[in-house]
Amino acid sequence: MTTPELPGASSEQTLPHQQQQPNYGQPAYGSPDEIRQPQPTNAKKQGNTLGLIALIVAVLGFIFSCVPGALIIGWVLLPIAFILSIVSLFVKDKAKWMGVTALIVSIVGTIVGFMVFFAVVGSSFDNAFGSGDTKVAAPSAEAGTNAGAAENKTATKAGTRENPSPIGSVIESDDWRVVINGVTLAASDAVLAANQFNDPPAEGSEYILVNYSVTYVGDDPNGQMPAFVSVDYVTADGRTINSFEKSVIEPEAINTTSALYKDGTATGNTAFEVPSATAGQGVLAVRPGMLGDKAFVAVK
Repeated sequence: MTTPELPGASSEQTLPHQQQQPNYGQPAYGSPDEIRQPQPTNAKKQGNTLGLIALIVAVLGFIFSCVPGALIIGWVLLPIAFILSIVSLFVKDKAKWMGVTALIVSIVGTIVGFMVFFAVVGSSFDNAFGSGDTKVAAPSAEAGTNAGAAENKTATKAGTRENPSPIGSVIESDDWRVVINGVTLAASDAVLAANQFNDPPAEGSEYILVNYSVTYVGDDPNGQMPAFVSVDYVTADGRTINSFEKSVIEPEAINTTSALYKDGTATGNTAFEVPSATAGQGVLAVRPGMLGDKAFVAVK
């Protein structure tokens, strides 16, 4: 006896005791929440125009801050660069490295600007308040270390630019004793050999080396730095050149930043970039302390 087929039933119908077989022919679709979302790609960050402007302004400000006559320009540009660099760091999806670099350059430039400013102010103070107590004595064999007090000759009578004192003369104030021990003309090779990063002199110029000794003869119990003593080169046409105009690392450079106590002496070299044609025609302007008058010493 056969069981009649129910209408609509197919050959694929299973009995209750049989397990339903999966249909591998039909695609399986998950719920919308289970659909995998595409992962965002890391797009390359675009250039930061504001950061570039900040970097350019910072570099210009740094350059001007190193020039005594253009300090005011540097002081205007550096704060602008600082502000622009800070703002550029908050621009979304833009490169940050230029803003960070501009920030660092603006900060360093400000520090350098203050150093140059104080150097200029100190020089102006020296020129305005020279006390006239500078004395000059003839050279002595022990002038650089244990020389006695200079003879009582004022700078207006000895050591003028028109009639400079000879090398080895003792230049003294109440606090400092200075002796120019020697001057080496055409010393460019020695300066360049002292450090690989020293720049060669400009065309038509050369380096000269001035060796001098500074002795503290004051009574400050805390001592004083030889930086209060200044030695400059004055060209034949009356232009002053200081050692900061072309910064190099000299061979056996003098240490002017360590304090000296009574009768303490520092000796060493400082370099000047001077015109080659008239290098031997210039003179050295020596100021023994902030309040001392200048005395002039021949270079040969």
